[in-house]
Order: sequence, then structure tokens, then C-alpha cells
Amino acid sequence: MTQSAPHPRGCNLALLAAALEPVTHGWHVFPLRPGDKRPAGHAERHCPGTGRCTNGHLKPEQRATLDRDLIVAAWTGQPYNIGIATGPSGLLVVDLDMPKTEEREGAPDGATSLQALCERAGMLLPPTYQVRTPSGGHHLYFTQPTGTRLHSTAGRLGPRIDTRGWGGYVVAPGSTTPQGAYTVTDESPVAPLPLWLAGLLAEPPKPEPRSAMTPVRDGTRAAQVALERECAVIRSATEGGGPDRKGRNSTLHESTCKVARFVAWGNISRSTVEEAIQEAGESTGLSVAECTTTIRSAMDWILTHPRPATSPPPRLPRPCRWCGRRTTPKASFQPFPSPSSPSTRPTRGPLNA
Repeated sequence: MTQSAPHPRGCNLALLAAALEPVTHGWHVFPLRPGDKRPAGHAERHCPGTGRCTNGHLKPEQRATLDRDLIVAAWTGQPYNIGIATGPSGLLVVDLDMPKTEEREGAPDGATSLQALCERAGMLLPPTYQVRTPSGGHHLYFTQPTGTRLHSTAGRLGPRIDTRGWGGYVVAPGSTTPQGAYTVTDESPVAPLPLWLAGLLAEPPKPEPRSAMTPVRDGTRAAQVALERECAVIRSATEGGGPDRKGRNSTLHESTCKVARFVAWGNISRSTVEEAIQEAGESTGLSVAECTTTIRSAMDWILTHPRPATSPPPRLPRPCRWCGRRTTPKASFQPFPSPSSPSTRPTRGPLNA
């Protein structure tokens, strides 16, 4: 009687099987951190520029694969959770969330909001593949209409209704978190996304971008400092706001706008900023889709309404207290108000009396 060879340390056959299952549907997968919903691997700002990233940093959507050999090699070494890159997989997943504990009692969940949307439109959704999340929400899988690239959204269809398309991903069934497991609740074939729903998710046309402003100084270091500072601000934000009454989403939007100026001036890449702020936003408990939508909205606005990167205004000469004649200011001198202000009028003295 022969014994089967032992499996390598870290191998979880159930997770390996769960990672290979989406491939049978043509869905691209990539590893998530064990027991977590966040992608495994390094962030762009920590990219070593070697190995798979020799020609540039690869985001999870770019790393997602259908290669069974790569999947087996990855999940044999670590018990990763499974992410499905919805865009390359041709999917649009409707994410129906449950109300958060801090929300008011009686707030509708995502399923109730979707039902109300269908009733207002006088439409029904076809049966389709569904997955239950550990929090009690549901993922409804649809195929994207031919020739479209629907991106992820947050709240566009209604309260606690997010969607995952290009630029997003969902956690595949078989994955587990401390809150529970992702399980299939409806094994119906994935239905095409109804056209009336696709119309609500289509991106509005973007205005023509203005000409890029030329920075008057090297702001690369300033951009990095600003990014690190705003990421710290975002991580400290809480739902409902603190003393300044700003909530997580408002803080995320405002901080993104501040750093986006440096993107418009060419001091830092958009992808570097978006990935760092995305990670900071998710650390506060906001969903991937909420962060993505808020960041993209703020970034697009700043990039289409850029401000010139101007130098500080020149310092005005200091007027002599006796004759009114202006002299070269000292290094610590701060600009006076406009010359019309009484504070800058020359004082009459013995030389001009």
C-alpha cells in the first residue's frame, strides 16, 4: 500500500480548489491575504521593480490570471483567499451591503434598495449566480454588455448598493474571514446585465481636459510628503466625524483633492497616489468600491480644473518709519497689506514734515 505524498506546508486543498473553480468560468483570479479581503503582494510605492514588476508595477487586476499552473503554485505555498478581477472576467457584480452598526436603526439594506429601484423602473432582474458574504450581504453576478467597460461604483444605484466592474474585484466563494465564509446561494448561470441597469451605470462624458500647468519648481519631495500626511489623516478618520465633524468619506475626498494637485503639476504619478489613498481609505472600514469611486471623482475634478503651481508672492520692501522710503526687507519680513492700507502709508517725520 502506497502513501500519498505530503502536501507542502501552507497548502490548503479547499482554498486551492476554490481558486481553480472560477477559472472554469473564464474568470481571472489573484491571491488575497490569508483570512483577509485585501490583495496579497506589495503596494506600488514599495514596488522593487524586479521579477514580475520589471517593466513596471502590476496591480491586482493586471496580475489576475487563468493560468492553472500559476494558481497551483501560489496556493500550494500559502492559504490565500481568492479575488476575482471583475473587469478582465467580463463581469459586473452588484454588491448588496448590510447597514453598518453605527447607522440609524431601520436603515434599508442593499437588497431592499435594489428592490425599490426595480419597482420604480418597472423592471425585474433575471435569476443569476449569487454569493452570500460573511456580513449577510449578497453579490449578484452579471456579464457586462458587449463592447462596454463599466467601472466600479459606490451608491450610484441606491443606498448600500455598490458595483464591481473594471478597476474592482470581488472575494470569491470559498474564501473566509474572521466574520465567516463566502458561500454560493444561487448556482444559476450568470445572466447578462439588463440594459436598463447598464444605462444607469454608464459613465457620463468627461469634459475636455484643460492644458496642463507647468510647475515652477521641483515638487517631487513636497508631493511625497503631502501624500504621506494625507494618508495619515485618512486613517485617523472615523464614521460620523470627530471634533471637526468630517466623516470617513468626506475626509477621503478632501485629502485626495489636496494630493491630486501634485498629480496635475506632474510631481507624482496618479497610480501612486490612488493606490496609497485607496489602502488608507480601506483601512477605515470603507469598501473597495466606495474608496475607488470617491478617489476617482476627486482626482478627475482636480485634473480637469488644475491650478497653476505658482511661487509665493514677492515680499514688499519695508517703508522707513521716518521718510517713507522703502528698503530691502530682512529674511524674516512678511508681506505688508496693499499700499492703500493705512498700515503701509509713510509716517511723517522730521525729514518730510
